[in-house]
Amino acid sequence: MYIDFEGMKPADIYHALTQTAIPRPIAWVLSENPDGDFNLAPFSFFTPITSNPPLVMISVGRKPTDQSFKDTRVNIEYRKEFVLHIAHRGLAQAVTESSRTLPHGESELSNLELELTDFEGFRLPRLRDCPVAMACELYEIKEIGAGPQSLVFGLVKKVFVADQAVQTDEKERTVFDAASIDPLGRLGGSEYVTFGEVIKIPRPS
Repeated sequence: MYIDFEGMKPADIYHALTQTAIPRPIAWVLSENPDGDFNLAPFSFFTPITSNPPLVMISVGRKPTDQSFKDTRVNIEYRKEFVLHIAHRGLAQAVTESSRTLPHGESELSNLELELTDFEGFRLPRLRDCPVAMACELYEIKEIGAGPQSLVFGLVKKVFVADQAVQTDEKERTVFDAASIDPLGRLGGSEYVTFGEVIKIPRPS
């Protein structure tokens, strides 16, 4: 089967892309609302893009109700900071619930049983139950496409990794055990994928 995107509706293209670019990591983004509480939302159009400087990118669409900017984008542009989490499989329901469209300034955390804790050396807190969290400063926002989408570039200042996932390899280097992190991944529609077998193949020298 070949799918020609020329002439297709954007919604149909999105449907095809999200079912073929799989699995996708999920950036579960905490940002600060105008009144000082917190917004929490998942984004699976997300990836790290450079290590020098250490940048991640999330692609944020518009609210489906009125096409206004989503709270995550508004908050990051105004506050200049956010925390990006990698959730484990046990948080799948909470990740889904946090994707609801709420009035601007209303916190998803008020409806979810999630605990915040200090992110050492950073102004914003992190979610206690997430095994990975990245403290990010706004680097740049670019608008792209006819949507348009907001490409939010974050400069990663610090990374938290849960102790149970931290190991040392045969060369005495710190490594992180993916199975202990147990990351939740995104497929198409309402489907997620959880962690399975790890295949280790050495890279060519």
